[in-house]
Amino acid sequence: MDANFVNIAIVVVYLVAMLAFGWWGKSRTKNNSDFLVAGRRLGPFLYTGTMAAVVLGGASTVGGVGLGYKFGISGMWLVVAIGAGVLLLSLLFAGTIQKLKIYTVSQMLTLRYGSRATQTSGIVMLAYTLMLCATSTGAYATIFVVLFGWDRALAIAIGGAIVLVYSTIGGMWSITLADQVQFVIKTVGIFFLMLPFTLNAAGGLDGIRSRVEDSFFQIDGIGAQTILTYFVVYTLGLLIGQDIWQRVFTAKTPTVARWGGATAGVYCILYGAAGALIGLGARVALPEIDVATEGKDVVYAEVAQTLLPIGIGGLVLAAAVAAMMSTASGALIAAATVARADVLPFVASWFGKDINTDDTDNPEHDVKANRMWVLGLGIVAILIAIITRDVIVALTIAYDILVGGLLVAILGGLVWKRGTGIAAAWSMAVGSVVTLALLTLYATGVLPSADGIYANEPIYYGLGSALVVYVALSFATKPTDPAVMANWRRRVAGNASEEETAPVLTKH
Repeated sequence: MDANFVNIAIVVVYLVAMLAFGWWGKSRTKNNSDFLVAGRRLGPFLYTGTMAAVVLGGASTVGGVGLGYKFGISGMWLVVAIGAGVLLLSLLFAGTIQKLKIYTVSQMLTLRYGSRATQTSGIVMLAYTLMLCATSTGAYATIFVVLFGWDRALAIAIGGAIVLVYSTIGGMWSITLADQVQFVIKTVGIFFLMLPFTLNAAGGLDGIRSRVEDSFFQIDGIGAQTILTYFVVYTLGLLIGQDIWQRVFTAKTPTVARWGGATAGVYCILYGAAGALIGLGARVALPEIDVATEGKDVVYAEVAQTLLPIGIGGLVLAAAVAAMMSTASGALIAAATVARADVLPFVASWFGKDINTDDTDNPEHDVKANRMWVLGLGIVAILIAIITRDVIVALTIAYDILVGGLLVAILGGLVWKRGTGIAAAWSMAVGSVVTLALLTLYATGVLPSADGIYANEPIYYGLGSALVVYVALSFATKPTDPAVMANWRRRVAGNASEEETAPVLTKH
């Protein structure tokens, strides 16, 4: 039997199963909480799987193997930085975040500071999650084009439509079940199939060491500056990303959020090491791959189709698709949540209208409205992925503003009682403007940098200016209203009900 036919059949079965999860999730979705955060009922196993699945996307799976092929063992640092972000978030903040009983990062800011001015964060978060969804959706093409021979646009449209269907129908419950299957497929595909088969084809670690340069075994072979970039962008970004926080909101208890997340973080680090070793083994077993011409992402597909037996290659290719779909679906529901809960009311307030998007009196209407937002933004993400090949630039800008502009206000609110709403609003504004201005200067060449728009300096200066403004204005302005802080302390203590979503607001 033709090996490619078997691989195609396995991937097709997997894609059909994803659609089935949508209908399963629909049966468990009765209200807003079910659709957006799986009813806040996930236990340790489901929570760990869904957290690991959402952060380990195509860049971690396909990209991680490619980095291992190009740089050796130091190719693991991208995924290690992601794992470090999950670990820090889980151990330091997840327990508190889970107890707040909210749906978005912007709601946390409004709850903590009592100021509507902090709702501007929703616009940045929407741009970030939408670009993340478009990037993950566009990544399907790397597998589908090789496997089916489809045109790139068709591959993106079909892959995106599958994610769109199961996410729209069942919301977070469908995504959670899909994530569990994706988590298992990725675990089996990477640790139990690709890793042993590739190492065996390369003659084991001793065989690899005798046939590659010593630099491939140097822990910093990819370069100290690159490693630092990974930690600045991904570790810090994961601490405050809506797609990650929304998974924290699904945890049943603070303990599940803390230790289930920590387990996922450790898993990510091991996943990164395995991916780098697979790439390193492929460097010896498949030395003819020209990553300079074809790009490093082709390594994963070449290993699956060349080094693995019939059928097993299909499972491994399904693992890559699973990685991309889990990130895309997580980013999509995060974008829809932010758009409806944060951006719509904020924009409506410009015109003097007060919109409450949480219709607790009509839960079916609530779920239907959320489905429409997921459907609409999913179509937008698919179109963005098809129209442009440079979504990475937009994602980079969104990530930089997310970290440079919002990190200080968000983490400051969690750890410093003296931080005020005025300080938070101005730190976000100044940090975002400084970051965006420097990004523009580096991208246009006004300021010299070999990295151009990918330079780290905009984040550094954005963070620095945001921190200075936040601390200075917090001391220069009146402390946060006692009623706001009392409500915040009550929420942090875990005394909020599911229906209690409206924060106490001041005039700021």
